[in-house]
Amino acid sequence: MTSSDMEYLTIALPKGKLFIPSAEMLAKLGYTAEGLSENSRKLVIANTEKKIRFIITKTADLPTYVEYGAADIGIIGKDVLLEENKDVYELLDLKFGYCRMMVAVPQALKQEKMSDYAHMRVATKYPRVAESFFHGIGIQMEIIKLNGSIELAPMVGLAEMIVDLVETGRTLRENNLVEVAQIHPATARFIANRVSFKMKFNRINQIVEGLKGLIDRESEKAK
Repeated sequence: MTSSDMEYLTIALPKGKLFIPSAEMLAKLGYTAEGLSENSRKLVIANTEKKIRFIITKTADLPTYVEYGAADIGIIGKDVLLEENKDVYELLDLKFGYCRMMVAVPQALKQEKMSDYAHMRVATKYPRVAESFFHGIGIQMEIIKLNGSIELAPMVGLAEMIVDLVETGRTLRENNLVEVAQIHPATARFIANRVSFKMKFNRINQIVEGLKGLIDRESEKAK
């Protein structure tokens, strides 16, 4: 790390639905910068007074920035962590952005047991997660990687099943798909680069403790 890298704390935030709640949560602890916006044209947004800077990345790329130390810390969904499998510290479950990774099929193809789906084709944005799940339950599947419109695959005969992230299940119902297995719940997680966590422990731990306090207060309000 350069002296500049040591002086500043670099925070990676993901584009998409986690950006606003992530930025708002950090702002409550005083971690913000002028012009911090998901749509900012600036690639690095700094707060020189507090010696912090933000980078905004695509969700799938964020763990890579943290793993290689381009960012010291970041906030990202558990689904991305599972799929990208990067060597980072997962420090805290932030308890927002809840979704679940699940397996779904067209209503007409629903079977009694998961083993009845063996050797079918599975469309997914999460091939690593899907392969691990099916291997874990002892069935072999053909995994097809897609980047969008996963629900389309069964409709046009590309695949019989999908593995995807859902929040309410509304899109599944609208496309006559039914959930047949849950793989893993997913919420936003606070992660850190392994070297940064040691070299900048006090600053990072201060954020962790602050976030824990926010989560505890929100939990008390919800009771």
